[in-house]
Amino acid sequence: MVQARWRTAGGALLRVVVVWAVSTLTLLALAGILPDFQLQSDDGDSITRTAVTAAWGAGAFGLLSALVWPLAVRALLLVPALVLGLLAFFLNGSLLLLALWLIPDGRGEAAPENAVAVAAVMSAVASATSTALAVRDDNAYRRRLYRLAGRSRSAPPALGPASPPGTVFIQLDGVGHQVLRQAVADGVMPTVAGWLASTHRLTSWRTDWSSQTGASQLGILHGSNHDVPAFRWYEKDTGRLMVSNRPASAVELQRRAIARTGDGGLLTLDGASRGNLFSGGADQLALVLSVSARRGRRNRSRAGYVAYFRDPANAVRTAISFVAEVAREIGQSTRSRIRGETPRVGRGGLYPFIRAFATVVERDVVVAAVMGDMLAGRAAVYADLVAYDEVAHHSGPHSRDALKVLERLDRSLALIAKVADHAPRPYRIVLLSDHGQSPGETFESAYGLTLRDLVRAGCGLPVPRRAQHTPSGAEARGALRSAVHLPVEEGREERPPRTSEPIVLASGNLGLVSFPDVRYRMSREEIDRRHPALLRTLADHPGIGFLLVRSERHGSVVLGPAGAEVPVDDLTDDGPLAVFGPGAADAVRRTDSFPHAADIMVNSVYDPETGTVHAFEEQIGSHGGLGGEQSEAFLLSPRTLSPPAADGSRPVGAEEVHRVLRRWLRESQGPQVPVQEIPPRPQAEEAFPAADRVVPDKHG
Repeated sequence: MVQARWRTAGGALLRVVVVWAVSTLTLLALAGILPDFQLQSDDGDSITRTAVTAAWGAGAFGLLSALVWPLAVRALLLVPALVLGLLAFFLNGSLLLLALWLIPDGRGEAAPENAVAVAAVMSAVASATSTALAVRDDNAYRRRLYRLAGRSRSAPPALGPASPPGTVFIQLDGVGHQVLRQAVADGVMPTVAGWLASTHRLTSWRTDWSSQTGASQLGILHGSNHDVPAFRWYEKDTGRLMVSNRPASAVELQRRAIARTGDGGLLTLDGASRGNLFSGGADQLALVLSVSARRGRRNRSRAGYVAYFRDPANAVRTAISFVAEVAREIGQSTRSRIRGETPRVGRGGLYPFIRAFATVVERDVVVAAVMGDMLAGRAAVYADLVAYDEVAHHSGPHSRDALKVLERLDRSLALIAKVADHAPRPYRIVLLSDHGQSPGETFESAYGLTLRDLVRAGCGLPVPRRAQHTPSGAEARGALRSAVHLPVEEGREERPPRTSEPIVLASGNLGLVSFPDVRYRMSREEIDRRHPALLRTLADHPGIGFLLVRSERHGSVVLGPAGAEVPVDDLTDDGPLAVFGPGAADAVRRTDSFPHAADIMVNSVYDPETGTVHAFEEQIGSHGGLGGEQSEAFLLSPRTLSPPAADGSRPVGAEEVHRVLRRWLRESQGPQVPVQEIPPRPQAEEAFPAADRVVPDKHG
């Protein structure tokens, strides 16, 4: 035992000496290359004296990086995460200047801009040397992985190869089933291809009508996404606009899900939640939106940034990659404009930085956190990698830009799989997505006006001048005049008395129209009395697939073009929703039961031949409604786990995926993982009591 400790200490000392020597040589080389960086006095020094100065500077820089850097990063906890990575350069350069100042007789000197470059190179070289020395020593390599992951504590001694396997769920945000299959077939994702060929099975699952991360991840992690009709929606009873990726909304959605199920979530048993909208009941949290609004010691949502960036090598590597990604996006968007590629959306402003954050900073921090969780022996980990989804929105789900992101994500998966070999317990890696993306030109680009413009035109409200002269705008004005029995005259527009204006929200190709002055979900008959042309204008528009509205006579109805009208209770997969695929009727019927369904739910048209939809937002790759690949997510699971469904069918809805994942945790961890009982789905729940209803007269 004593001999082993001495051997370990000796190996660690040898690595320190080697890293110090390599850093010294690097410092000498940089002093010879950069004109404003020197390690000699003004009168010149001997080679030996210069080498000693370099060794002193390298040692001081290494010591400061180990001691001061973590404290500096922790002090910057309140700095926005997008800025923290960029500050890495300047913090590192400041430490180098301090190290040079500590050299006796003032022999170290560097211009500030050179100090930043020298510090970055020094950190990178030291990190690479340390990693190379540790590769052949499992214990040293494991310690290196701990540092990379920002963890220092050892794994629980009770764990070992014979321990129950842990489970790591990696969510590739927005990667559809077909996109994954094609990426594997084209060699874009060799790690995933290797899993499919040997250890894993691939299954698709169909999302709910609201095919977006807020609804899907809430259902997957907490077992219920009831009353989440879209990514953003207006709640009449509170007057609140709910947006899934806002901290206050995420907190409320998680609270509602827990109250409905009576269960904390998928990760309540020794779990970790990384980079998600919701916690899943985990104790270990990093970059989790639903706790990001908290303050105090229990707020660990941003602790992942501190844990990762406290290693200057991590910070420099990520910062360099961040800058490179910004440059890559600018180059790709410029090339797209020069080539005249269509469809295309604007990619200027802050978008290059937002993309770089999603594809570099968020990826690096989340992957490092997952590695740390595995090395710590966590029983269950759920992490979300959002890189592909962000790029696909602006470049397209099948674009070369998006495929390049998948390549880099595959390398991250390979690293996670490699870390599993050094973890204190075996791990099963499950790969899944929350939805896909459907390509297509935006609604505004295709028809010259937004959904909000079309709704306002149908209501007889003013619309922007650019929309007044489009064919869609002219049709809406004609429908209005016809509905109120007025002659069609250009240059003169009559409209009913002004009432509270509608709130029009977009979630991909799903639109929601609400009238805030009416405290309940309006019926078709009430909408027709107030705005006679609105529903017909929407339903007959070539960019609209169908509408969902409540009816006083039929409960609720789906309205389509050419006067099509089908009660929701009579919907089948062979009816007007057949083009949207099996399960569309059930998805619409379920959303109709939500207390906060909008007065008018609008789904864009879907072309099955091209697979395209029209997003009501500025996105050429979209999700949020029905139509195409956005509704086809995937599950990639080890064959040692049971199939998602015994009969070979695919899961339908995020709540069913939650039950599958919980079953897999029970198979790994045993009966200590509780079985969650999901309450039955209500039939047409009402958000507001009937006594609160006031039926407007024919003028609203």
